[in-house]
Amino acid sequence: MRTLKYAILGLINRNSMTGYDLMKEFNTDLVNFWYASHSQIYPELKKLTKEGLITYTTVIQGEKMEKKLYSITDEGRSDFISWIREQDLLEPTPKDIFRLKTYFIESMDKSLMINHFNYQLVQRLEKLKKLENTMKDHPYAKKLGKIGSAKYGDYIVLKGAIMRERTYIQWLEECISEMENN
Repeated sequence: MRTLKYAILGLINRNSMTGYDLMKEFNTDLVNFWYASHSQIYPELKKLTKEGLITYTTVIQGEKMEKKLYSITDEGRSDFISWIREQDLLEPTPKDIFRLKTYFIESMDKSLMINHFNYQLVQRLEKLKKLENTMKDHPYAKKLGKIGSAKYGDYIVLKGAIMRERTYIQWLEECISEMENN
């Protein structure tokens, strides 16, 4: 399944967008649970256009620069809605290089173990702080708005990302404590 296809269709279903606009969305709102690079997005836009799921108009920005503004077609919207209604099976656990290295912890001495865990802890605390700052500024953090809106979807995904980071941090802290005290 081309999940990126549906991520792009979903974004364009909300608003017509350029490739650059899509990149910004993947690097801000979606980054907490999905990632796509420039080299993935633009070929997917070509496929979606060829399949008749999106169209584009060329608009001029500035004096000469042309950009493509993508819009979803009726067929694209129908395909997206069909996908959104499907029930999803549990995905395999995402790859986590740190946890893979931890699995082979017997190859590290105690000092290296603690160092690796402390380094991860610092990164996770920074990530949590960024997520919490984003949540502070989120309109739904102050007053719950309309359930089912795009902003509500963003809010509950952000809430889940914060919970995920807090749990990861708790696990790291417990492991560090065990290592330091044994």
